[in-house]
Amino acid sequence: MSSREYRNRLRDENASERVEGACCQEPCIECRDGNTVCINCGTVTGRDIVGNERRAYTAEEVSKRRRTEPRWRGFGPRTILPNEKVDSKGNRIGAKEKTLFNRLSKIQQSLVSSIERNFWEAKPKLKMLVSKLNIPEYIEETAWKIYVEVAKRQLTMGRSIDGFIGASLYAAIRVHEFPRLLEEVSDASMTSRHTIIRSLGLIVKEILPDLKLRYRPITAEQLVFRFGNDLGLTMETQKEALDLLKTSTKGGLRRVGKDPKGLAGSVLYMAAKSTNQRKTQAEISDIAGITEVTLRSRIKEINKNL
Repeated sequence: MSSREYRNRLRDENASERVEGACCQEPCIECRDGNTVCINCGTVTGRDIVGNERRAYTAEEVSKRRRTEPRWRGFGPRTILPNEKVDSKGNRIGAKEKTLFNRLSKIQQSLVSSIERNFWEAKPKLKMLVSKLNIPEYIEETAWKIYVEVAKRQLTMGRSIDGFIGASLYAAIRVHEFPRLLEEVSDASMTSRHTIIRSLGLIVKEILPDLKLRYRPITAEQLVFRFGNDLGLTMETQKEALDLLKTSTKGGLRRVGKDPKGLAGSVLYMAAKSTNQRKTQAEISDIAGITEVTLRSRIKEINKNL
């Protein structure tokens, strides 16, 4: 018996065994992407035996046999020629080969443009920042789109790349109205707040209008639920804090020029006090990133307009 006949026989035996121990009332076993799957209920009953397959010639055969999907970078060279004295197998490189590879690496470096070198440095930093802040993928894509436009316009010339990476990510956060603060981006990127704000100003003025993206400043209403969850308050308390904020705004509270973190923290303090979920001023000011003096002054202003 040949190896191919043995594999076919073993495959038929496994299929018959799986049908006998049926996974559902009407099992329909098929092989999909190397796995044996029931089409009706989705149960994976085993893996298909992969042998020496016949070569694929058509696009349909290639798509059927594809098991892994290659992922490439969207920029830069695929390989880098290192300046080392040994090859991949550990054998020592001779003088002639070493001279050859040195010349090839210099040629390769000369072919890589400055914008590609910028991308090689910026992309890992953005990935690290997104991972630290637990940012969704769609916001990361928008941030990279913004930074690519920044690099193409050479706005990073003489300026900090880290500052523009943090500013691009925060601009994408504000475009999608995701509840993250500028201080969090600054701390995660280990870049000063002033540097990010300066880079953010250039992005808002020159990049976002051309990309047809709208920058939406963060509001106190968005921060109420963010801070409420961090403080462990119930949903009823958070809704009462939101009602206090809306009522005081209708009563004439001036919110222009005031930090939304202070307004959100003050209404949460008042709502928690009224629902017997008391939180100290120190706890709320620490979560909101404001001082206790600011918290008390905002509470007075809200009480006047209720």
